[in-house]
Amino acid sequence: MENREILHLVQEGKLSVEEALEELNENSYENLGYAKLDFHRKKRKGFGEVIFCKGKSKEELLGIYKAFQEKKCNVLGTQASKEQYDFLKEEIQNLEYNERSKVLKSVTTSVEKKGCVVIATGGTSDIPVAEECAETAEFLGSHVIRLYDVGVAGIHRLLDNLEILKKANVIVAVAGMEGALASVIGGLVSVPVIALPTSVGYGSHFGGLTPLLGMLNSCSEGVTVVNIDNGFGAGYSAAQINQLILRGGKE
Repeated sequence: MENREILHLVQEGKLSVEEALEELNENSYENLGYAKLDFHRKKRKGFGEVIFCKGKSKEELLGIYKAFQEKKCNVLGTQASKEQYDFLKEEIQNLEYNERSKVLKSVTTSVEKKGCVVIATGGTSDIPVAEECAETAEFLGSHVIRLYDVGVAGIHRLLDNLEILKKANVIVAVAGMEGALASVIGGLVSVPVIALPTSVGYGSHFGGLTPLLGMLNSCSEGVTVVNIDNGFGAGYSAAQINQLILRGGKE
């Protein structure tokens, strides 16, 4: 249970103070030696811990996923390899791997997708980063609309989808090259735009630095920027904004 839910149950007399304290303090983290798993994060932040898989051995990753599985927790892993997936798949329940986005997830408890997050890319080459973003937002309970290959080189493709953009609570603009997509979208909508630069482009693109700086210097209001290729960070922020808007609508 999340902290807010626990407090509501105490207020309604359905949970004693002692039971609430036990729930809040129980197993705040588990020390595996090579990793300290933060089981309390969902209660503090609303979303649970996410595993960055790159750099971890197959054995370490298996131990981490097993620990979450024992707690019946859904697990999202980013930057995972096919080799890691092949090693884990026989022992971890409901394990799914998207080779394009490098997302390795295990979902044992279904999550209702609410609200609307639109993820738009400048081109097809930006899709791997966009998919990490989309899968993160969906894992965290957001309904996601994918709007791919609508870059400024053929801006009519974007304008043809203006109604979709206007349905969103938050938009993620994913682009490499010069990164102009975020500024254009930011000038068309009244919702927050998260600019996600990718390492897609030629030499003077400098591995994503050019679109990063372009997005940081955007003249469109309401555009914020995450790091190069950080699909997870953009998806997480988009999900947080979406949830806050949904919560505000209820209140």
